[in-house]
Amino acid sequence: MTRTVHVLGGFQTDFARKAGAGGIYALLRDLVPQALAEADVDACEIETAHVGNLAGELYENQAHLGAMLVSIDPAFHGLPASRHEAACASGSMALLAAMAEIEAGRYDVALVCGVEVMRNVPAARAAELLRCAAWADREVVDEDFPWPTQFAEIADEYDGRYGLRHEHLARIVEINFENASRNPNAQTREWDRPVSFGAHDANPVVRGLLRKNDCGRITDGAAAVVVASDEFAAEWCARGPTDRVAPAISGWGHRTAPLALSDKLRARPDDPLVFPHVRDAVQDALRRADLPDVWAVDALEVHDCFSISEYAAIDHAGLTPPGMGWQAIEDGVIEATGRLPINPSGGLLGLGHPVGATGVRMVLDAWKQVTDGAGDYQVDGARTVLTLNIGGSFSTVASFVVAA
Repeated sequence: MTRTVHVLGGFQTDFARKAGAGGIYALLRDLVPQALAEADVDACEIETAHVGNLAGELYENQAHLGAMLVSIDPAFHGLPASRHEAACASGSMALLAAMAEIEAGRYDVALVCGVEVMRNVPAARAAELLRCAAWADREVVDEDFPWPTQFAEIADEYDGRYGLRHEHLARIVEINFENASRNPNAQTREWDRPVSFGAHDANPVVRGLLRKNDCGRITDGAAAVVVASDEFAAEWCARGPTDRVAPAISGWGHRTAPLALSDKLRARPDDPLVFPHVRDAVQDALRRADLPDVWAVDALEVHDCFSISEYAAIDHAGLTPPGMGWQAIEDGVIEATGRLPINPSGGLLGLGHPVGATGVRMVLDAWKQVTDGAGDYQVDGARTVLTLNIGGSFSTVASFVVAA
């Protein structure tokens, strides 16, 4: 039997802060000691390390990030370390790799980091560089802002199939900003809030049904978790306070669809869901966690790089029938005090989206929730949290269940 993987703790940087001088290395150098301290694990106890990152080569002319991580502490010298890329799901791929090593018995304790620097270039240049997460010479070739264009196409798909009103997308954004205002690491926590997140002059149309506030912002940042085997976690609990717990990653799902958005939209035309493989990834995670459905969890951290991506997460996770995500929005289900809160952290729209860090950050926030460590954005009684992280236009999908 495979061994259970446990989350011992971790840390994230302040997503409102630009990386500044030193870039990726500066973020990792600040991140790792604090992550180890929060997890109460010494650097010399780490046996393997994995780093998620999308585009260090493009933004900073820097690759080989496994070796960069090892440069942080002399105790890491000789540590097996590697870097993983899967667009916005890069951090999740790093975590899956670490989990596989622990489950196989190769190692007992791993450090998983995600990091991205994107605010070191002008916004238009940053948007252009992010084209690499799409099919660069086949999709949105003549678009200055490829990702708003792609996600506007997804919104159009929903509108064409089921009907879609922008007021529901606007409410998703508003909820995420409300939640982010309580998160001390959120990029938007001190932003002036617009009078309305709906249709008005200060919130102009960007593409199609998507307005300015529907689009996530460029973010610098990093996040890390320490994960461990049953054996190490038991020893770790024994040496700590009597109430110490090591939540388990009790389920996971990983599915990958074709790179081009047009290929995904016509891949399974008879399925009522827009992206059936997303549903499959969530169901895989719930099944492995021995949970009957999404209502068995206490909160979700989902990928809302655009408001429409959270709208899609609602029906693909199973909160509503296909195309009926508006019901969960109108009924208040997804609000912080609702039946099943989504993104109590503020999500990507409110907290921020340093691409390579997001998958790790989601699991970190899940760990915070199930250990009552989320502070002002804690969901009362949360003991099981599901994450849903996507890369590109819903191409790479990863989902984890973290349970105390």
